[in-house]
Amino acid sequence: MQTRVGNRRKRFLAALAVVGVLAGASLTGAAPASAVAAGERLAPGVTYTEFDIPAAKGTAHAHVLTVDLRDPRVRVDLLHPDAVGARATVSAMADASGAVGGVNGDFFNITETQHPGVEATGASVGPAVASGRTLKAAVPDGQRFGPALPPGTSTRDVLGVGVDRRARLDSMALDGSVRAGDDRVPLGGLNQYALPVGSVGAFTAQWGSVSRVRATCGTDTQRAAPCSTDTYEVTVRRGRVVSAADVPGGGPIADGTTVLVGREAGAQWLRKLSPGEPVRVDHRLVAAHSRVPYRFAVGGYPVLRGGAPLPGLDAKTSAVRTAAGIADHGRSLILLALDGAPAYRTGLSIAEVADVMRSLGADDAFSLDGGGSSSLVAREPGAATVTLLNHPTDSPERAVANGIGVYARG
Repeated sequence: MQTRVGNRRKRFLAALAVVGVLAGASLTGAAPASAVAAGERLAPGVTYTEFDIPAAKGTAHAHVLTVDLRDPRVRVDLLHPDAVGARATVSAMADASGAVGGVNGDFFNITETQHPGVEATGASVGPAVASGRTLKAAVPDGQRFGPALPPGTSTRDVLGVGVDRRARLDSMALDGSVRAGDDRVPLGGLNQYALPVGSVGAFTAQWGSVSRVRATCGTDTQRAAPCSTDTYEVTVRRGRVVSAADVPGGGPIADGTTVLVGREAGAQWLRKLSPGEPVRVDHRLVAAHSRVPYRFAVGGYPVLRGGAPLPGLDAKTSAVRTAAGIADHGRSLILLALDGAPAYRTGLSIAEVADVMRSLGADDAFSLDGGGSSSLVAREPGAATVTLLNHPTDSPERAVANGIGVYARG
């Protein structure tokens, strides 16, 4: 390994001048784990390093935070704005929550050019759990933003850390219902920017004030399909119907209040409800593989399982990427963001990301949002604010839906 001093972020990177350069022309033969092992300690259980990656379309440059979940002084959690339907930069979210570092998270509803007049929500694609609290569920696969999903994956896939402090890959599905008397319908969504066709979705105070119209646009297979013309909205406060409207609205939702949005068959069911009628709304996220409750979970999609890349990963399209890897039987988390500076902007393909994460020692790895969203921040010991360590392709730093925050005591 050679030593490299980048001209990155002035004081901070002058202090963190330990950077590995990968040896060899093949990612499969590369050994960036040694660069990570030589990383600079930011806090108990948290190290940072950066290194070059020789890739098929040019040199990429990686920034990596390694988190030792065995250390009781360190934890990870979801970085998120005050509302699901909102965006903020990773730097702002990290500073607001006191994180020592972090990366951007899930893909999100960034634009609505295909639905003129409809407000983009900023909400993420997949499930989200913060500090053990469920924030939202996943949109239908056909409604996601971002590159095509690899075969066998879905918008319900998550990377999470359980109350046992072990990181793992999983899938989280919504289990819920709306009951009125003896009548009941399954709940099709929770704080989502897109609801399944014919369903009823619930929006709580965690959604925020952004318009709920987007939830009734597109179909389960076509994000760009027109908005539904058969919609209905019912507001339930303290278990009783208090108002209704033909078109989904916006504005803050008070604590103790749930707004039910229906489309097609779901709208027809909601129209049967009367003012003052008792209504019960239940919802929870159910993990497919773990019985350990999740303290934190974020959406994206897996690229590596059990040390093997998923079949069908794209090996042609290169881009700036963010990814997370799990090592040491869930006891170590590896957070990687590529640099978007012009010299490195060719980036990596998803197949190359899987190879890099495996060479870093990960057994499982997860792709997060990339491109202009890719951001990695860290806080110099004693500093009041974090520093953005990579160069995002967007300038200034892009506001995103959520991220992975790293926290340490001492």
